[in-house]
Amino acid sequence: MGAADRPTGIWVGRLASAIVVVFLLADAAVSIFKPEMMRGEMEVTGFPPNLSLPVGLIMLGCAVIYPVLRTATFGAILVTEFLGGAICTHFRLGEIGSPPQLICFTLGVLTWGGLWFRDRRVRQILQ
Repeated sequence: MGAADRPTGIWVGRLASAIVVVFLLADAAVSIFKPEMMRGEMEVTGFPPNLSLPVGLIMLGCAVIYPVLRTATFGAILVTEFLGGAICTHFRLGEIGSPPQLICFTLGVLTWGGLWFRDRRVRQILQ
């Protein structure tokens, strides 16, 4: 029985996953309910401000799918795809190593790290 199989490991996975979900929900809430707050950032990154709602809904979908163990692997794939797009957007703008890139990278690591500790099947596949 490895460390990830112990109750402590499972709780580490749940905590890491919860951090990801909280960030996704917070960002989705701003994008959906206060799109005017996103207007400047959307324009700077080259996205029309009217895409704030669809982007928020994508984040909300990821936040709903990822924590459910039955759909968590698919959710993790969606989350990392979304975060990868954000990283690439900032890379394209010349913002290499910027706080948004580092946050997205960290959330991506937490996404898969959390799933690693929560789901034995993922550990078996990735070993």
